[in-house]
Amino acid sequence: MSNSDLADALLQACQQRGIMLVTAESCTGGMIIAALTDIAGSSAVVDRGFITYSNKAKTEMLGVSTATLEAHGAVSREIAAEMAAGALAHSPAGLALAVTGIAGPGGGSAEKPVGLVWFGVAVAGRPVVSECQLFANKGRDFIRRETVRHALELGLRALAADQAADGAP
Repeated sequence: MSNSDLADALLQACQQRGIMLVTAESCTGGMIIAALTDIAGSSAVVDRGFITYSNKAKTEMLGVSTATLEAHGAVSREIAAEMAAGALAHSPAGLALAVTGIAGPGGGSAEKPVGLVWFGVAVAGRPVVSECQLFANKGRDFIRRETVRHALELGLRALAADQAADGAP
């Protein structure tokens, strides 16, 4: 499924559940919110997108802890979770998608290589879920596009899991 098909499916899933969606993006620089708002009618469920490329933006806009940043670094499970929770807390949305990673070509290390991306997904009333992906280092554009795809897929999975947890058909 293409990113635009995934974005459309996520918008429809949000609309069916009657919830708004928010993003908190670092390495994608707004590509997730762009994929969603490229679709006509997205304003019915897209609330806002936080582009928090710098650590200062993460703390100021999302309430990410400076202690967490210092202890784990910006590209970590903990920061992805705090970004998702912060996006949800700073909007009326019911679903938050957050990403933080190393898109390259530089900036990687043995511990955190280029292509490492952490995802945070928050559904109102549920615990935040975080996971990482290590995308092949096929260039910055490839890593960012794959990050968008995976974030949209995670959003769809989170809504399906939430619906199942609520006992809905």
